[in-house]
Amino acid sequence: MGQMVRLGLSKDQVFREASIGRLHLAQHGVYAVGHRALPRRGECLAAVLSCGHGTLLSHCSAAWLWGLTTYWPPIVEVTATSPRETRATIRVHSARAHSPDDQDAFESIPVTAIPRTLLDFAAVSPSFLTSALDRAQRRGLLDLIAIDRFLARSRGFRGVARLRDALETYRTPAFTRSALERRFLALTRRAKLPQPSMNFFVAGYELDAYWPAERFAVELDTYDYHGDPRAFEVDRLRQEDLKLAGIEMIRVTGTRMDREPEAVATRIRLLLSQRKRDLGQNPG
Repeated sequence: MGQMVRLGLSKDQVFREASIGRLHLAQHGVYAVGHRALPRRGECLAAVLSCGHGTLLSHCSAAWLWGLTTYWPPIVEVTATSPRETRATIRVHSARAHSPDDQDAFESIPVTAIPRTLLDFAAVSPSFLTSALDRAQRRGLLDLIAIDRFLARSRGFRGVARLRDALETYRTPAFTRSALERRFLALTRRAKLPQPSMNFFVAGYELDAYWPAERFAVELDTYDYHGDPRAFEVDRLRQEDLKLAGIEMIRVTGTRMDREPEAVATRIRLLLSQRKRDLGQNPG
């Protein structure tokens, strides 16, 4: 409404245009021109405009807009600096003020900046945080310096510790080529296991994770390769060659890491201790 008034239309003219079907109410005080069917980004903008000056798209809706998740929330989420009532199609979060660093825009839609979006997402959707960080990294949006600066002034906010822990995977100096490898490194850190070398060449093969002192390797599997007979045979030959070179290797799937991370970590710890004994090393 405010935009149309600034363009020279009176409120009576706006209501008349709506009554004859040229304008269609999208949200309180917000109209779509010519049709009712708004694209999702149009719904985002309508929700922000409806809640007044200073409102930002936030939480799961902001994560969707930035491309950090494919999940489209059925209720648009915004954060407003003045009290607003949650409506049937808008969930309103309150903030005393928005720092300039908290604000951004995507295709003219006011939205929380990436650091704030990730913190809000960590608070409300922790199980999807890892995939959101992976997507942010692939899109070149994962600015660790900006995020650290933001977290330093956000102590006490819900989700801070969870986001800090999840970011540790991205600070590793190890060379990793896949989200699966990053998840494995995060698992070993949480379990306080010795850190493996990643993508390490030994005995003519590149190993996903390798402990040189114990001559022990972990290959990280997905189910994508199981239908390929040639890959099946090559994997078995690879394991035999490593065995002949004195290297023990096990396979761990991403599904198993997600389903039973503690059990995976416990088995690796036991196998590392066993290798130390087999090689005449002190397991302690």
